[in-house]
Amino acid sequence: MDIQVQSFAVAHLRRRPVVVETGGFVAGFIPGTDNPYLNYATPLPGAEPTERDVAALIRVFRERGLLPRLEFAPQAAPAVEAVLRSAGFADEAVHAYLVCTPRTLTLPRSSDRIRVRTPQTDEEFAALDAALAEAFGGVFPPSAEGAARLRRTQESGGAVRFVPDPEGGVAGGASCSPAAEGTAELSGVGTRPACRGRGIAAAVTAALTEAMFSQGAGSVWLEYSGEGSRRVYERVGYRPHGTRLYVSLPPTAPAPPAPPTGPARSGG
Repeated sequence: MDIQVQSFAVAHLRRRPVVVETGGFVAGFIPGTDNPYLNYATPLPGAEPTERDVAALIRVFRERGLLPRLEFAPQAAPAVEAVLRSAGFADEAVHAYLVCTPRTLTLPRSSDRIRVRTPQTDEEFAALDAALAEAFGGVFPPSAEGAARLRRTQESGGAVRFVPDPEGGVAGGASCSPAAEGTAELSGVGTRPACRGRGIAAAVTAALTEAMFSQGAGSVWLEYSGEGSRRVYERVGYRPHGTRLYVSLPPTAPAPPAPPTGPARSGG
């Protein structure tokens, strides 16, 4: 599954408006934002980059005034981590990921189902974006761009779902990317603090996963942020499969010089 998840990561970045491929890496960029979570790179499965390859990748980011940053499944490209660390890249996080298949998916009983909806209007996409911003403590402030990204996900073959708040607005929701390499990533499952404890995350996760299977995905994967959320996903049918590594180059770290191109000569 590590190879499949990493192959998905490559295909997902190749959908970015700006894509640069160099030395076994694929970097994807979204013009108009310097958000490091939207502008990053990932290695090809099985890549064995050299110091020169990493130096070239760093320059791709620095030429754009962006933080050099990567997300990847290290088991799918075992040679990558060491060469990145030798260039000064440091850990941001290591996240476990879970995978659901049609065989393991567990849907809530119809009598217990929370009403889950698909956003249709600009107002609904904006309300969902605002609810997710609140759910994640303002890491991603609500914006027209955020609402537009949710709409693009829905319209490009992915899925977006939300649960209305009985008192008005959106209680919570999430999105799932269009499938690639037979799998899809479900991300951004968030519930507004005032609405937690009602089963919203499980309902949205189940609905999105079912939707992607109906579109032909063979599996759906996601990362979780704590034991509480892991239990929610496992009740829906997600099972542990591997880890993903997040690394970046500190802004103060110098870019490593490219090694000489000529033949090596011994001194003496």
